[in-house]
Amino acid sequence: MGKNVLVCVTQQKTCERLILKGHELIGTEEDKLFVIHVVNENENFLQNSNDGEALEYLFRVSKKVGADLTVLRSKNILKTMMDFAMDNGITHIVMGTSKDSEMNSASLGLKLQKALPDVEFIKL
Repeated sequence: MGKNVLVCVTQQKTCERLILKGHELIGTEEDKLFVIHVVNENENFLQNSNDGEALEYLFRVSKKVGADLTVLRSKNILKTMMDFAMDNGITHIVMGTSKDSEMNSASLGLKLQKALPDVEFIKL
């Protein structure tokens, strides 16, 4: 059985390193790479032009490594990420560890790990 790697990104160009790490984990043709960005439904999606530019940049990086960047809006970011992981048979999740974003907060990562005990987590 192949690996299904999920990379969780924010609207920051620095997330390129997460995508590249996810790509490193891919070893065979059977392996799949997914890149996801979940936005809180209540927040302004692209708060400034830099957000759109960064997301476009990450979209291009994702395409280069053979992945699609999926952007989802949700009232419950944790549940949306868990559902996406389960629906796609995710075996590995790559996340950042900075605390300046809800998507990358330590508590979100810990909750995700508890909810998905069979998934290997790689935090950068």
